[in-house]
Amino acid sequence: MYQKLANMHSEKRVLMVVKILLFVLFFSKCLVHVSCQEATRELKTQPDLLKIVRNWAQKLGAELKSFGEMVTRRTFVVDSFKRYTIENENGDNLVKQIADRISNMMEEKVKAVRRIMEVAENKAVSQGDYVEPNFDFYNAKNLINPLVNESEEEATNNNNDNNNNHYPHMQEVRNNNDESDYDEKISNNIVVQDQESIETEEQTLNMEHPSNTNIEVTDELEEDAQASQKPPTDKRRLPLRRNPHFNNIPVNTNFSAVHVPSNVFERSKEVIKGIKWSEELDQIFRSNYKNDPNLSWQYFGSSTGFMRFFPAMNWSQEPVDLYDCRTRAWYIQAASSPKDIVILVDRSGSMTGMRREIARHVVNNILDTLSNNDFVNIFTFSNTTEALIECFDDRLVQANMANTRALKEAMTDFKTEQIANFSLALTTAFKLLERYREERLGAQCNQAIMLVTDGVQYNYKEIFDEYNWQNLPFMPVRVFTYLIGREVSDVREVKWMACANQGYYVHLSTYAEVREQVLQYISVMARPLVLSDTLKPNPAWSPVYADVTDPKLTNWLWRNRQRNEQRERILLYRRNRTLFYLTYERDKKFVHQQKFRQDNYGELQNYHLMTSVSLPVYDKRPNANITELIQVNEEIWITVTRETRVANLLGVAGTDVPVEYIRRLALPYRVGVNGYIFIVTNNGYILTHPDLRPVFQGILKPAYNRVDMMEVEVMDDDSEPREFDEALQELRKNIIFQKQGHVMHRIKSHLDEMRRIVVSNRHYYYMGITNTSFSLVLVLPEKYGESKVQHAVEDDIHRLRSNKVKGVPLTQYFTGNWTVHPDWIYCKYPNDKRHFESPEEELLHFLNKIDSPGWKWKECDSKLIKAVVADAKATDWFNQNILSSINKQDENECQFIKRFGITVAFLATHSGLTRWQEFPHNACSEREPSDEPRFHQLHNRAIDEVWYRRAVEQHFIDPHSFVYSVPFDIGDNNNTLVTASQAIFKEDSQKKAPAAVVGYQFYHSALHVRFSQITNNCGEMSCKRTCNSEELYCIVLDDSGYVIVSDDKSDTGKFFGDIRSDIMYQLIEEGVYTPIRMYDYQATCFKGEDVGSPATSIENPLLHFTELVRWAFGTLIYFARLTWGDEVDTMMYPDHGETAGEEELPRLSEKEFDRMTIIKKTKPEPCDTEMYIYTLTYPNGKSGPVPGYNKTWTDNCTRPFIVQPVDSSNMILLVINNICMDQPKLIPTPEPVEVDYNMSLTCYRVMKNMYPRRLYMSCINRNKNESDIELCGRGPKMATNKFLLFVSLFLLSINLT
Repeated sequence: MYQKLANMHSEKRVLMVVKILLFVLFFSKCLVHVSCQEATRELKTQPDLLKIVRNWAQKLGAELKSFGEMVTRRTFVVDSFKRYTIENENGDNLVKQIADRISNMMEEKVKAVRRIMEVAENKAVSQGDYVEPNFDFYNAKNLINPLVNESEEEATNNNNDNNNNHYPHMQEVRNNNDESDYDEKISNNIVVQDQESIETEEQTLNMEHPSNTNIEVTDELEEDAQASQKPPTDKRRLPLRRNPHFNNIPVNTNFSAVHVPSNVFERSKEVIKGIKWSEELDQIFRSNYKNDPNLSWQYFGSSTGFMRFFPAMNWSQEPVDLYDCRTRAWYIQAASSPKDIVILVDRSGSMTGMRREIARHVVNNILDTLSNNDFVNIFTFSNTTEALIECFDDRLVQANMANTRALKEAMTDFKTEQIANFSLALTTAFKLLERYREERLGAQCNQAIMLVTDGVQYNYKEIFDEYNWQNLPFMPVRVFTYLIGREVSDVREVKWMACANQGYYVHLSTYAEVREQVLQYISVMARPLVLSDTLKPNPAWSPVYADVTDPKLTNWLWRNRQRNEQRERILLYRRNRTLFYLTYERDKKFVHQQKFRQDNYGELQNYHLMTSVSLPVYDKRPNANITELIQVNEEIWITVTRETRVANLLGVAGTDVPVEYIRRLALPYRVGVNGYIFIVTNNGYILTHPDLRPVFQGILKPAYNRVDMMEVEVMDDDSEPREFDEALQELRKNIIFQKQGHVMHRIKSHLDEMRRIVVSNRHYYYMGITNTSFSLVLVLPEKYGESKVQHAVEDDIHRLRSNKVKGVPLTQYFTGNWTVHPDWIYCKYPNDKRHFESPEEELLHFLNKIDSPGWKWKECDSKLIKAVVADAKATDWFNQNILSSINKQDENECQFIKRFGITVAFLATHSGLTRWQEFPHNACSEREPSDEPRFHQLHNRAIDEVWYRRAVEQHFIDPHSFVYSVPFDIGDNNNTLVTASQAIFKEDSQKKAPAAVVGYQFYHSALHVRFSQITNNCGEMSCKRTCNSEELYCIVLDDSGYVIVSDDKSDTGKFFGDIRSDIMYQLIEEGVYTPIRMYDYQATCFKGEDVGSPATSIENPLLHFTELVRWAFGTLIYFARLTWGDEVDTMMYPDHGETAGEEELPRLSEKEFDRMTIIKKTKPEPCDTEMYIYTLTYPNGKSGPVPGYNKTWTDNCTRPFIVQPVDSSNMILLVINNICMDQPKLIPTPEPVEVDYNMSLTCYRVMKNMYPRRLYMSCINRNKNESDIELCGRGPKMATNKFLLFVSLFLLSINLT
């Protein structure tokens, strides 16, 4: 009973508590609801908020537009181009003109190389076998420049010039406060200096040098040029002077120098003999350079390893010299015809330890000798035969950088086991090669099997008889054998396999001899070329590559960078823990951006991209003396010299063609804004393209030169990554097969570091470049690409020269602040015989020469010069002081500058001319001078500038609007500048063409002030809440969704989706923004790098001992720190003590220390990424009205914002109800995300890459006389001559006696 009552009371108490909690919850909810209702009611009592926001947007747009037109003097610019007309630019004719220009230039390079080849072959025949033991030569690694002090001084001056941006003539008058005097002094200073130099230069150029010497003087303006001509007696010293034609490297244009690889002994007889006779190539080098002053580096690469190059320079060995000319694409492609290679690697149980490492090194070196025209695969075999990479099974893969890199990395992991089944391995290789021959796949020329083993007990004659000896004396497959191991008793079978199949046998017992012995196979495969009297190979054109940089350095440089970063982190922690924590948080915050957005757009830093043309150089001697080691028995070898039939490859001659030279011939001023050209190789890879991005964080990407044209020309469709449209595939096929044609496609192209996108129709005009492996493609925008402005006849140079007032030169139009496009060639001396500090100085120099009698156009591009002079004349008024032409009423110049925050106004024209006028903020405010580069230092590329390109595209959306932008992720920075630009078009009936772009830059802080003033005032309407109140958050976004200005300055430059993803989601749903899916097929991702292999540790007891010592030492240091604390760190790192007075922070635990300081080791890998780039839908766009612009917000927070377009701009104004909480949504992100193919990118490419390629290289793979050549190996050879055996035994008995 009592228990029952107790339970009832307990239940009542629980019920009472529940009622109280429900009442409290209900009451609090009511309070919140009432407050929300009150806030909403107050907003309702205001005038129509949509109307207020619309007024704000209209007022902001109108003020910005009015100010922009006033400060850029847009009306005057439009009037300046009134006399211009519009001409049609025929794409078919233009692409043919460009192709012909490039073809003629390349033909000149081929002729130069052919002359080197002919001289080399003749000189090699006349050489003798005797070589002076002390013969000396110019070794590029050891050269000492006696002019080093002068060179250092020149380098310093050049650096200063770079810091001054090549405007030395402006420095004297920079401090002048009067703008007009400043402009006038600059102009007069340039013109006077240039006029005074012309007569002196003409006299210098006409000087004749003595003709009784074979050495040419190639630099007439060089001080004491004869000092560089006279051959110094000391071959270690050679005068070197900086030459702008050779990237401003100190060179000597009268002599060549020699580079000998680190793995080659430079004093060996064969090397010295080749260096001696090749010294006579200097004369043809000089002659070529004189005949074609635009010729770049010339060289001869010898099959013995050395390379003679012209002009001579000091070869840098930093960070390490891995260069060997025989592994470069220009050498490999010229040395032999394309080839299919199957590498068989023995992984039986005996291939362990050093044998395994030598085998791996052999394979790596074979892979280094392959090019994009070759195909390869690696199979390992024991009792089974398996492809080294599973997805490569039953196929050959193109030997591009990506595939060979994957094969090299896979070679580090293969395991050894069981017994080798040679029959199965050889049969697998022969069947694979046979299928490729029959189906006409792969290289479709040479085929070879490379057998890497430590011993063969049988010669497998029946397999060769079945697969390789069906059509003797011709054999479809050569066999090369690499016998590994010092303790090898019988070599007969493995050598017989090579000799019986037109191959070569090598016995390798040490790691150091691998490179030299592996390279022997190239000369063997070149024998049909050498023996052929009638068939001559085509000149070999290499894919794009980065000068002397070795691709293998990529991983090394990355690891070295990580080591340095690791060291700095640890030292920073020991030195200043407070700063360490701040740095850690900052790095953590930006790690994702740093991870992906580090491509060097348009800037290759220290790398110079180029292609090369090369031809093989043959030994014309039919016979030669060779020396062999003859094995008498297991212990005795003798040396025998005999004469035999040979077909030796002496080497390869070639010259470089920098990609920069090709771009110069592309007539960029006629291609126009947002148009471009690109060149494709016979393999479909890009040689040059404006979107080719070979550098990542200052380091070459692992596979930078295998970018397919379909990976940079992205169709506007909904396809998945690498599902290329059939129309694009057809275009690729027509291009690489050098057909001529024209199509139009809708293409997506990115701008501004892949943050913005343009989707448009483009015309593709294409044709082959004669006598090369390349094809040229011209791309023009549909809307305006085929229309160009043309200046009036009255403004033509010839008319100006004939009508000019006496004594007034053409340079009168080039006054004030102006630049020309630095990459365009307006005029240029063919041999760079005069150095100019800037393109502007060079242009003024030639304009003065044009004014002189008897002028010829051979040194100038007449159309470009005429265009830029006409533009300069039309815009000459721009250097008048803008402030003096503005009616400012009650405010003076300083007040005007302060109110609008303007820093510069600029004008850029289609001819590459850029004018600007700066506003001196320092004189009008207390603002400290900024260390930021000035406008002309960053924006001198006219039609190639992003603001120019965007303004032209924006014109077709709203011809009167400005395009506004701020730097991405800039945040709250006091010196942030806003850039605004607007395109000026010339219109004529149905045509229109871009003539110029005007714009200005102003401080973001001034925009923020004006934005706040406008959005904090409702005008004539009374309102309680504005953007100044806490309930509203106001923000202005650009057409890509990035913040231009907002209530919170720290949001400047951020992507709005990262601030309020829920509202961005609704803007997408309502059609205000459209996310466009974009792919980056040149991305670089980071894979975790294994620090070691457990299997290797088990096999090597020394590693266990090393780890034990490391553990003991670490434990000792740990206990020492516990006992003595910071004293241990001070003793170990005396220069890195903590900062005095630093607030004492707790030490990290070992786990936290590792997490915050230890860098996870990674390595850069090629990958594909996808991202979504946003575009704005305008109210009056072609897609129809956008409902989102006519909606107000809802009371229940389902739509807590109002959006309105900012008139005459690329911006929208967004007003957000701050009372409504943020509800994060998943939206497409503009940040790159790696595409997951469920396999490696390399495998996916191989499985999908069935695209055609053109066979350009000559196929000369057989000759009936090759069977006469007996030489097939360098290893020991068993003697069958009884007389030699008797003599050897007799000599041995004498020695023993």
